[in-house]
Amino acid sequence: MSMTRLQPDTQPVLEARRARGRPAPGFRMSKVAIVGSCITRDLWRFRGGSPAERPPELLYVSRTSLPSLFATPLAGFRPAARPPGGLRPQPHRALLADLEKTALASLVAFRPTHLIFDFIDERFDLLSVGGTLITHSWELDASGYRRQAALRGARPIPRLSAACDRLWLNAAAELAAFVRATPLAEAKLILHSARWAHRRRTAQGRLAAVSGVEVLPGQTADLGRHNDLLARYEAAFTELMPALARIEAPAHRLADERHQWGFSPFHYVPEYYAAIWRQLEGLGVPEGLSA
Repeated sequence: MSMTRLQPDTQPVLEARRARGRPAPGFRMSKVAIVGSCITRDLWRFRGGSPAERPPELLYVSRTSLPSLFATPLAGFRPAARPPGGLRPQPHRALLADLEKTALASLVAFRPTHLIFDFIDERFDLLSVGGTLITHSWELDASGYRRQAALRGARPIPRLSAACDRLWLNAAAELAAFVRATPLAEAKLILHSARWAHRRRTAQGRLAAVSGVEVLPGQTADLGRHNDLLARYEAAFTELMPALARIEAPAHRLADERHQWGFSPFHYVPEYYAAIWRQLEGLGVPEGLSA
């Protein structure tokens, strides 16, 4: 996205208009969209935002997968009027967006100035059902929606399978074309590179290995294979997409047993989020989004 350098004599005028609360002509308020997971959304929590609700200038698309984003809505699905299964409102909204396929339209309508991707939620298997694809998230199981007729006979597509790889790469190419053809092309595109942590900081402050990881209850996960998958996804995504800025903090990828959402190999220590936030500020994401 090209930028015009201000002439010296126009800078004071711009600053005066901003000080009076009247944006200068052409000025656009920063709006951030996330297609990813809590590792990016939690950045705003650490900057004082509410952990339960998103700030008004932030759009959060989560609990989905690129193949699911571009699939057709699940025919015959009936959403509950209120979040079922003890789900909070935001996770339920994310689940409905995955089933009803509303995320792409929401992204375009939002017209973000910054669009951040992370692939930590690309750990769940896909489900093939009713001629479409959906994400087999914990929220889907907790909701009870799988008891609906629309979801009967769902066939799993394991995340670490060759079939899922093909679906994901095809969807990544489709997303790249979609970004180029829509107002999303005007956004600053950012890849938040992340991995599952191999080590954790215990509640007593000691360091220990991460073990016994599960994707869903009873579904054990191979940490190394999932990290290899993330590396392949990120490399392919970078090749396919328009120019991306990359943010990462490998030195601070340490799981935190005292994390607000509980222990997980991608619930990191506070130092991680602080390091990522500094990089976002360098890309023009203002702290004021969480106000």
